Amino acid sequence: MTPVAPAREGAVAPSVPVRRGRVRARVALRRNVSAWLFLAPALLLFAVFKFVPMIRAIQMSFHEVRPYLGDRWVGLDNYHEVLTDPAFVSAAGHTLVLAIGETVGSIVVGLMLALLLEGSARHLWFVRTAVFLPTVTAMAVVAALWRIIYYPAGDGALNSVLGWIGLGPSQFLDSPHTSLLAVMGVGVWRGAPYDMMIFMAGLAGVDRTLYEAAAADGAGPLRRLWHVAFPALRPVFGIVVTLAAIRGLRIFTEIFLLTNGGPNGATEVVMTLVYKLGLERNELGIASAGSMVLLVVTVVLTLIVQGVRRRDRTGAPR
Repeated sequence: MTPVAPAREGAVAPSVPVRRGRVRARVALRRNVSAWLFLAPALLLFAVFKFVPMIRAIQMSFHEVRPYLGDRWVGLDNYHEVLTDPAFVSAAGHTLVLAIGETVGSIVVGLMLALLLEGSARHLWFVRTAVFLPTVTAMAVVAALWRIIYYPAGDGALNSVLGWIGLGPSQFLDSPHTSLLAVMGVGVWRGAPYDMMIFMAGLAGVDRTLYEAAAADGAGPLRRLWHVAFPALRPVFGIVVTLAAIRGLRIFTEIFLLTNGGPNGATEVVMTLVYKLGLERNELGIASAGSMVLLVVTVVLTLIVQGVRRRDRTGAPR
């Protein structure tokens, strides 16, 4: 047998808990490194196509962008021009109206759909799938469909229905008086199924015994809804309001495909105005300033909603 070398004087052998801790630390390090290696390609793409353009937009918002001549520092002049431009103020007003209208409309319709389709019946999966289709359908297809529905002639799809109840034909997208409401209707139609799915997830977490106890106390369907379902859905309302408001503030594709800001600027929003300033008029600095203003408004709105949710959860502001 090979003799065991005696321990050196003064050397202390590591204890078993210390060795176990080192092994656990090495295992945890391997797991973290493996996870970050798998995430690295996605994070790299996200940084290149998200954060780098964002940083460049912030830089451009303080410059007069002159291709081939070099950018010229103008400070806050771009922001001043954006905030005092009547076209931008009008576009911001349209954006605010659309954001409020689509948020309220999609939440109300989505909640009604969730209450109607919530349950465990076998046939409901088909109805839910059919209702959810507008959300996953390409916006180009949705815009083409609604342009057919909104056809302004008397024999158009929606005008024919209105004729049955004695209402005259409407111009919808072609009239400055109705175009904003017409676009808002498309946004509600497309956003309500998304909110419906979030509400259904919240309703699935409500304890059924609470409904039974309320029914035993004589509460009708409306009282059970008000005193049981709505309090349980309070956190869900915060999430839905945040997502719907951000979706409304960032509206672009619907406007671009349905009206392109017309007629006569009646549906111009911040995103379409920024697009036209940057890519059609080549005023990239002013367009970047407008996009930064929209970003700040979106972040502030998100923080306000999160603060309200946190205060409701804790009972007092932090």
